[in-house]
Parts: sequence; structure tokens; C-alpha cells
Amino acid sequence: MSLRLHLVRHGQTTLNAEERVQGWDDSELTEAGLAGVRETAEALRDVEFVAAYVSPLGRTVATADEILAHHPLVKPVLDDRLKELHFGSYESRPNASLLEVGDFATIGAGITAGTFEGFGGGEHSRDFVDRITQAFDDIVAAHPEGEVLVVSHGGTIQTFISRVAAYSGPPLANASVTVLERTADGWALGA
Repeated sequence: MSLRLHLVRHGQTTLNAEERVQGWDDSELTEAGLAGVRETAEALRDVEFVAAYVSPLGRTVATADEILAHHPLVKPVLDDRLKELHFGSYESRPNASLLEVGDFATIGAGITAGTFEGFGGGEHSRDFVDRITQAFDDIVAAHPEGEVLVVSHGGTIQTFISRVAAYSGPPLANASVTVLERTADGWALGA
């Protein structure tokens, strides 16, 4: 058996619905967000998880709780390194305000490459990439095989899959599941 990571982005939050930047700032899941998470939980009901790793922010913990309700023997491990990029002074501002720094494609490419200096008082992308890489390296070392749940954030997941599996698709939807399988040749996006 190989290792399969089930990477789940948290459900829609109030700040997501208001189209505001949400890195380390937190907000509750909306009713629609909770409904989406429950659909995801149902879709993952029969997966035999051997472990679960979760960003410690409220939105990710709430998402993980819904999923793990179907897996009572799996206890979540909270890991600060799975948090979203810290957006500094841009936290909770309208998403469009990020355009003051540059276009989204250029910013995203810089974050993935670890070359983006960050947003006013926020985290340098090199530090962000280093911490999430270490988190995933530790997860892989602890679980060479099996089904592992990771509940995190859109930017965190997208940066990781862009770096290890050359993902270049659209931003990940709230409550979405991305499956990565460890193969002899590296990581492959699964179904």
C-alpha cells in the first residue's frame, strides 16, 4: 500500500463569503460552509484514515471535527506549520487590496517559488514554504503508507501541491479534497 494524502481545504467562512483576506485571522464557517464540509465528510466516510493532521485555526478544526465524526478512532494532531500564509497588514482586508502589491498570478508564483517578500508585516514566502515543507516531510516520515487526512488552507495546500506535483489549476474550492499519492517517482495527483 502506498501513502495517500487527502488534503481538505476548510469550509467557507464569513471572511471568505465577504471576499476578505484570511490568513492567520480566523472566522467561523458559514451555514453554506458547514453544509459543504458535511458533504465532504460524507464523501470521506469510508476512507480508512490512519492519521489526521490539522491546522489549529478554528475554521480548520471545525472542518476536521465534521470529517472525523465518521472516524472516531482517529485523533487529530494540531500542527501550527499547516497554517495559511500570514498576510500581515492585509489580514481581513478586501481580497482586491492584494492587487496593490501585484497581480495574483505573479504573487502566487512568487509564493510557490519562495521568492515573494510578503505583505506588509507578514510572512516571507520562503519561511512559509519552509514550514509547510517540514510539516509534510514529518507527516510522510511518520506514515510511509496508508490514508492520511490533512485539513488546512487553500494557499497552504495549493503551494504544496504546486511544488511537489506541478499543480497549476485554479484556486482550490472551500471544502474541496485533493488526493496526493506517493509513488516511486514522487507525488501524483489522484482522484
